[in-house]
Amino acid sequence: MLLNYQIKQASNIDIDNKTEIIFIIHGLFGSLSNLSTLANELQSNYHVVLIDVRNHGKSPHSETMTYPEMVADIFELADHLKIEKFSLVGHSMGGKIVMGCALMAPERIKSIVIADIAPVSYADKHSEVFNGLLLLDFKKIKNRLQANEQLSRYIDSPEVRQFLLKSLQKKNGNFTFLFNLTALAHNYIHIRDWPFSEKSVHLPTLFIKGGSSDYILPEYQKTIIKQFPNAQAKIIANTGHWLHAEKAKTFNRLVTQFFKKR
Repeated sequence: MLLNYQIKQASNIDIDNKTEIIFIIHGLFGSLSNLSTLANELQSNYHVVLIDVRNHGKSPHSETMTYPEMVADIFELADHLKIEKFSLVGHSMGGKIVMGCALMAPERIKSIVIADIAPVSYADKHSEVFNGLLLLDFKKIKNRLQANEQLSRYIDSPEVRQFLLKSLQKKNGNFTFLFNLTALAHNYIHIRDWPFSEKSVHLPTLFIKGGSSDYILPEYQKTIIKQFPNAQAKIIANTGHWLHAEKAKTFNRLVTQFFKKR
């Protein structure tokens, strides 16, 4: 599946035209705009490719959504762009896609950054979100304020509601979401899964954890080191799962420092 993407050309082009390329992949319910501030930071010295994952943003919709399929989508895009080797940054679900790319085709990957996700299968963390989204009455929604009011009955966090409503769009006179909600709900069991547990790779790897987030727990450390023995970890204190938005400056600095020091 050929995904929707946006390319940001490096502003400081290397004389020998060997400027590194970095793919950036968003998380569940997101779009390529989610990590645009990071892309702007990296653009000084790298070519950046922002990507909409299948069933998100402006990318094609599909009834299926497994990690092997989503990994294959990334390499299909790389082939389409005639990019042989590249680095990746991914948040949450996007981080799992990044890890999958590194494990499935390490010869094509230079280095990876994973934001607040581990190579494990997770319990259901989104039942309230899915319930709220699936129960929205779009016939009664005339603007984002009304959509927010409906969502507030099911989702307490204003930040989560604001994030979800970024994907609200008006199409043919009616509001809907950019993401394929039906497919996401149907495939959520696969999105929570981790099908690459038997593989490992010795690539430069950075895990960044939100200090207040429960997505990377101490008991996952052995699994992380087993699959990514060359990994290092950073923690951003007093921030949750959406660390790239909550502490953007700190997150962007950690990512750019990692790429500079390799």
